[in-house]
Amino acid sequence: MTSATLTRASVPADARVTWWRVVHAEWIKFRSLRSSLIMLAATVVVLAGLGLGFSAVLANNPPTSGGLAQSGPGPSLLDPLGVSLGGVNLAQLLIGTLGVLLVAGEYSTGMIRSSLAAVPKRWPVLGAKVAVLTGVSLAALVPTVLLTFLGGQHILGADGISLGADGVLRAVLGAAGYLAGVGVLGLTLGALLRNTAGGITSVVALLLVVPGLTSLLPDSWSDTVSPYLPSNAGQALMSIGSNPDLLSPGAGLAVFVGWLALLAGAAAVLLRRRDA
Repeated sequence: MTSATLTRASVPADARVTWWRVVHAEWIKFRSLRSSLIMLAATVVVLAGLGLGFSAVLANNPPTSGGLAQSGPGPSLLDPLGVSLGGVNLAQLLIGTLGVLLVAGEYSTGMIRSSLAAVPKRWPVLGAKVAVLTGVSLAALVPTVLLTFLGGQHILGADGISLGADGVLRAVLGAAGYLAGVGVLGLTLGALLRNTAGGITSVVALLLVVPGLTSLLPDSWSDTVSPYLPSNAGQALMSIGSNPDLLSPGAGLAVFVGWLALLAGAAAVLLRRRDA
């Protein structure tokens, strides 16, 4: 009786589960894990390093004597916008892996049981992980992609393109938003599969393998399916010209967010229905 009374008395009266407390707990987890910080730093380094490196290569080896095309349909290593975004393809794999590790790692260590015991409703744990990863990713990637773009255009000199040109700012910020979204995609796949290797494999397959396989389908099928894949919808966000193979930027954003919402919803349902 005394022990039980002391235990109850030792718990603060306002010690209840709130959204912001769950978010704060997930933020502490994120910044406490060395692997999270390393993966985020690697994403930033790859994004900036490859963007500036490709810009230097293109500046020294222009494809034509007439200068570089300035309004390509999407990220391409032959146009000034594309070279500054040249690190996106590799960076997406790194931040997707980060997303997988944030949740699958907890399942592998058993820490997820403590998190779910503290938050009985369960879904706020997943929502807080999404919020923390999205916020941290955007905070790191928005300045990185802007500075990389500006640095790349400085390297290209007269062949560069202005940030104020039609659609360029939206495309540059779209690259940061796409990468943050890929991190969330990896997180939701990790929550669905509860396995690090399976989650990372699924990220690679969904972003790289499946788009390649659709090219083997009949043209009528490929043209119908391909634009709605996550990676191609994301490419539409980084497009500054019309391309019949891509959705419009607005439609691409809607499709990409739809993918994330679908996967997050499925992960939340399974989190409530399955034991940890």
